[in-house]
Amino acid sequence: MTDDVKQADTTVMVVDDVPTNRYAMGAVLRRAGHHVVPVASAGEALSELDIRLRAGALPDVALVDVGLPDMSGFELCRRVKSMPSTAALPVVHFSATAVDTRDRCRGLDAGADAFLSVPAEPREIQAVVHAAVRRARRRTDAEALAHRLTLLSQAVITVQTARCLGELADAAAAGASRMTGTPAVVFVIGPDGEAHHGTSRSRLALSDAGPHQAAARLITRIADRRAGVHSTIVPAPLWPTGLFRPGARDDAHLVLASTTEGRAQVCIATPASAGPQRGAGNCATGRDGLADDRRPIAAFPAERLAEATALAAEPLLMYQAERDIALTLQHSFLPQPHRLPHLPGVDLVVRYVPASRQTEIGGDFYAALPTPDGVLTAVGDVVGHSLDAATVMVEIRHALRAYCVEESDPRALAERLDRMLLHYHPDVTATVCLALLDPGTGKVRIANAGHIPPVILRDGGRAEYVRVCGPLLGLALDRPEPVEVVLHREDRLLMVTDGLIETRGVDLTTSMEQLRSAAGGAPPGLDALCDTLLGCFGHDREDDIAMLALRLG
Repeated sequence: MTDDVKQADTTVMVVDDVPTNRYAMGAVLRRAGHHVVPVASAGEALSELDIRLRAGALPDVALVDVGLPDMSGFELCRRVKSMPSTAALPVVHFSATAVDTRDRCRGLDAGADAFLSVPAEPREIQAVVHAAVRRARRRTDAEALAHRLTLLSQAVITVQTARCLGELADAAAAGASRMTGTPAVVFVIGPDGEAHHGTSRSRLALSDAGPHQAAARLITRIADRRAGVHSTIVPAPLWPTGLFRPGARDDAHLVLASTTEGRAQVCIATPASAGPQRGAGNCATGRDGLADDRRPIAAFPAERLAEATALAAEPLLMYQAERDIALTLQHSFLPQPHRLPHLPGVDLVVRYVPASRQTEIGGDFYAALPTPDGVLTAVGDVVGHSLDAATVMVEIRHALRAYCVEESDPRALAERLDRMLLHYHPDVTATVCLALLDPGTGKVRIANAGHIPPVILRDGGRAEYVRVCGPLLGLALDRPEPVEVVLHREDRLLMVTDGLIETRGVDLTTSMEQLRSAAGGAPPGLDALCDTLLGCFGHDREDDIAMLALRLG
């Protein structure tokens, strides 16, 4: 008998209505080391299978006599094979009378795995049982592997579409849990040591961050920035209690992966006590007293998932670094509300809200500048989402500050900004709305370059867009004359970037009407207006938001 089927681990159901035949067949199988379950009829066999199915202890093979009293062995086989829960059970027909070719064919057509003529030599009976069990186990192993690989492919797809490191860790943890059937925790650790963790458990049950921080420190110490994939077993005394299950102390099976670039270190952690982990055997004791397996095992599903997660983390880490630089750049050059210049005769508030963390930083900006002819305000947006867009935004804002020292006409300023973009950034376009306010008369001259037009909120709550338009900057197109409106003492002028209202799948005209309606219903005051609009539209936006509101002081 080969090692892949152990007789002592094999349970054989013998179905025969003749007691002496059941005894004889059972005796042969018991001498070979099998566990034997004797039953006398097809109905009894189905009941026994139902009981064992509920207990999770189906037999490994059924030997079924063809000539049973309540139904033929062929029909019993057909019923067993027709039920998904027992379809994989090997069935071997045996008979002392139905032994011709037609009978054998009927048995195989019913789904049987073999046909045995009795009486037969004990060695032949043992060999037939062994062969049937071996084929079934190999088939089951192949199906289980195919299922794990299907789960792996689904998990990898989800991991590759993650938009941020937290989402990546959660996706990997959910995939690992489905593949192993156990709780899973995933850590993604960047080059600066910042750790992002994901879990297959509900985050509502994980209010204490201490265990995750302790686990991340331990993982960093074990990983030591090694490239490739390796695994280790962390004994329960060293692993934080309750990380997998509330209050439970578990040994932890860790699969660690790092790319050749070494920016991202990924760890998939599952309970080692939940069952044997493929690839975790033959672990030697490593440094820190941990069992350690240094052999590359990337062929197994958990290791492949860890490797895919590490590869997906690399561009996300690079993007996060670029986003932080861009956000720092914007905050450095956009004046904070308390640092706005003093503008006589004008009350002004501004808001800047960066896009949600999983999206790229944009080129949104605002400006409020004193000029010889009044107060110049601007809100604009460089087309695109990247560090380059943020850099061009800084250039446009500085150019506007320089130009308005000698020229305050909104149309002339838009033309100069257009030429500047064409000269230095011919592949870049931008939108901007410029408004020049004379505080003494309330007259406002507005030029628009492809931007959302300003909203004027009249006393009494009426809100209307200023009918002003013009081509984007960077296209070298003629620009229309500015539109002139008059602000009264209680009127408010609102200028925003499209990040406030633009929603994927929603027409911009619809979003603009929603903005107008919300602005008209906002409480009096500039701060109340901005806060109301951010409360209505400013959650989890995919683009930055720049907002400026003013009125006569």
